[in-house]
Amino acid sequence: MEAVVPQEITTELTQILANLVLGDNKIRSNAEQAVNDRLAQTPDLYLLALAQFSIAADTEVMRSFSLVLLRRLLFRAAPGQQPREGLRLTLYDQLPTQALTTLERLLLHSLSHEQLDTVRRKAVDTVCDLANNSMSRGRPWHALQAQTFTMSQTGEAGFRECAYRVFSGCPNLVMDLQTDAVLSVFRKGLEDAQSIEVRLAALRASVSYLTACDHHQLSHSLSLLLPMLDTLPSLPYTHLKSFISSLTPLCQSNPNLFGPHMNALLPFLRGLIMPSADSGPTPTVAKPFPGASSFIFPPGVSDTPIHDDSDAEEEEKELVRKAALEFMVSLSEAKPALAKRTEGWTAAMVRASLEGMGELPEDGLDAWLDADPSEDAQDESYPHVYEHSLDRIACALGGKAVLPPAFQYIPSMLANYDWRLRHAGLMAIAAIAEGTSKVMQMELGKVVDLVTPMFKDVHPRVRYAACQCVGQLCTDLEEIIQDRYHQQLFAALIPTLEAPEYRVHSHAAAALINFCEGVERDTLVPYLDPIVERLLKMLNPGAENDKAVKSYVQEQAITTLAMVADASETTFVKHYASIMPLLLNVLRNANTSDHFKLRAKAMECAGLIAMAVGRNIFRADANTLIELLIKIQNSPVDPSDNMLPNYLIATWAKICQALGPEFEPFLPVVMPPLLNAASAKADVSIYNEDDDVGETREGWETISMDGQIVGIRTSTIDEKCQAFDTLVVYCATLGGRFAPYLTQSLELSLPALKFYFHDGVREAASRLIPSLFACGKQSGTLTSQMVAASFLQLIRCIQTELDPSFLSSLYRAVADGLRVVGIPSLTSELQSALIEATNHQLHTLADKRRRRSETPEDDREELALLEEVEEFALEDMEKLLKMMDGQHPLLIAISSVRDLGVSQWDSEDERDSDS
Repeated sequence: MEAVVPQEITTELTQILANLVLGDNKIRSNAEQAVNDRLAQTPDLYLLALAQFSIAADTEVMRSFSLVLLRRLLFRAAPGQQPREGLRLTLYDQLPTQALTTLERLLLHSLSHEQLDTVRRKAVDTVCDLANNSMSRGRPWHALQAQTFTMSQTGEAGFRECAYRVFSGCPNLVMDLQTDAVLSVFRKGLEDAQSIEVRLAALRASVSYLTACDHHQLSHSLSLLLPMLDTLPSLPYTHLKSFISSLTPLCQSNPNLFGPHMNALLPFLRGLIMPSADSGPTPTVAKPFPGASSFIFPPGVSDTPIHDDSDAEEEEKELVRKAALEFMVSLSEAKPALAKRTEGWTAAMVRASLEGMGELPEDGLDAWLDADPSEDAQDESYPHVYEHSLDRIACALGGKAVLPPAFQYIPSMLANYDWRLRHAGLMAIAAIAEGTSKVMQMELGKVVDLVTPMFKDVHPRVRYAACQCVGQLCTDLEEIIQDRYHQQLFAALIPTLEAPEYRVHSHAAAALINFCEGVERDTLVPYLDPIVERLLKMLNPGAENDKAVKSYVQEQAITTLAMVADASETTFVKHYASIMPLLLNVLRNANTSDHFKLRAKAMECAGLIAMAVGRNIFRADANTLIELLIKIQNSPVDPSDNMLPNYLIATWAKICQALGPEFEPFLPVVMPPLLNAASAKADVSIYNEDDDVGETREGWETISMDGQIVGIRTSTIDEKCQAFDTLVVYCATLGGRFAPYLTQSLELSLPALKFYFHDGVREAASRLIPSLFACGKQSGTLTSQMVAASFLQLIRCIQTELDPSFLSSLYRAVADGLRVVGIPSLTSELQSALIEATNHQLHTLADKRRRRSETPEDDREELALLEEVEEFALEDMEKLLKMMDGQHPLLIAISSVRDLGVSQWDSEDERDSDS
């Protein structure tokens, strides 16, 4: 092909690219700078040179590299350009029309003439990026459309595959064409007799097309699903996973498409998710599905079994098994009604999950017992996929659908001679508890009777699972199980605190935390002595045990003591003298890196115990604890101790709550670091979409914004949130005594209402503002300017807020503030602004609800939950308006908006009947 850039540019670029792939960091860095310099000066020349290089380079590596680099550079932010009207200007946007036309021509040539599959696939990726971005800017690419259709009909399988890859990566390419013509091309690819790769690419293209279709196009494309599903039966295991995984996104985007095919899909998928051979004890009898030894979809298509066990690799079978289960679970989550209507669908998923959960390695007990739970290498071999699938099934389908098939197998699993199945049965109960809690509570006594005997099992991992099961039940059926069955559960848990294995008695202590979170004080008190006695023995075993106590056991014992103290309140006084000296000793001596977590837990426990026993008991040790905390706070910071800042802030807050007004003298010690944490800016990094960041960076979360990846350091904003929560505690506890910090706190709170990186910061700021009003009023330091500025910021936030949950908090903040300073503090200008903002929000909510009225019936249950959140906002809006004027006209508007909502009664009744 004729050169489109001068030879000297090509020569220079050849050298730059060669340097970019070298291992020498300095040479590569200089080459990167050279690229940036050239792009800043003449971007069109060098981008076209890259495209030309993807055709003319001698080696596969350099052709591929030039395509990858071109793709990354085209839509990179243009140097020195500022965003315009919310759009991020890129190098592409700087290219003249002629350069764009030439670039498109070069890439089409690469796509149609490249002989190597690996390079051609890179060309597809670059072409799709260019096409998608061009079309989003209003520039169609008709030549690509025509060439892709031509390639889909060519005799070479590699080019046909690439054609369907283009359709998959850029579905908008065919959206303006006749539906029948598009379906015909896709069917031909799905039925390609020569190449599995072509069929897979056509399947992915079909999924992309159906996902991108509007309602009208979709109604005319329903016939495409059968040939898509018909690609599955004849596949070898090596390809089956890829095909099933490619179909799974369609379960989430268009689950209704699968409705007519459920009965045919079930026997095929069931054959994939069940173990293919009896490898020993299972939760069920062998061959539980008579007549289903060969699974073919659709029925009657073929007499040939889809796989030959003797030829298939076990690892491939397992991958296929997980892919098929994920397909079924995803479809069930997206459309629960489909799963419930298809007889045997739920039972197959439940049994497959139970089977998988029982497939633990038989050996390795000694290593498991010796491992720290947070560093257990064996955890990688645990069948998390199956346990998580069971949890998702239960949450999606509810108790009435899931409990019968689950408890068809669980009792026999718990009675099985194989410890792995007993373990799996207990973990299964824990997994389904959340999703089935409404129905499970009706049979909770039978469940407790099944679980509690397992605390005496001979195998430590079964006893560990029993602790896990009870802990999860206490969380998912909180208060119910504690109230009805506390005797049985305490009788099982308390002795297990003395189990000979560290991991077992530590996990029993962890389960007690879950128990205490939902227990009444009077229920806990009779058991307090034996619990504390055993926890103290775990914390300080003394001469009874020759082995050195494990750090994680001590950490767990301290954490559980803290929760028990919090739950038992003043009743814990009798144990105070036994425990507080131990905690103070830990704080004095736990200064090495391997004890940082223990020290943090001791801080937390000391603070909770101080709150539980009250200032009169705590006062004697208060100064000692505070001096130790000051010493720790002023010590050199160890970068590896990432727990300390959070735990210090939290412990100071607890001590403040325990001492009340007596904490005032310590404010100069605690406030500077607290205000510093509260004023922290979000640590944000902006990346290009292709940058390999986010998932690989620990402690960061990433979100996609306007073609960019925004990375946020979570530790910084979590500490900021905790700082604001603590300011709320200090201000509410100390009242007018907090006045020296009123101005600084208010200056931090008002902008924090718009800190969109963390909802917790905004919530805490909205609670803090009324407390600061009360503090200022009590101390005589509140000014009219402070009040006016605060109300103005709150009203501005109300005007623009999109989250109905936080909108509710904003209205509460205004109402709580007015209760402190009085209605007259809201000037006529502020009242007008508030009414205008409220009117705007009512119109927005009304529009949302009108649009939802067009939603299909099957999705209304989810919408009812959304409107439940909106209802809280309407209630708080209504309360504020009534405070201002009991006959305000907008009160009628609020009622009108409520009338537009989806009927929640029908949704709740329907959910109850399906649970």
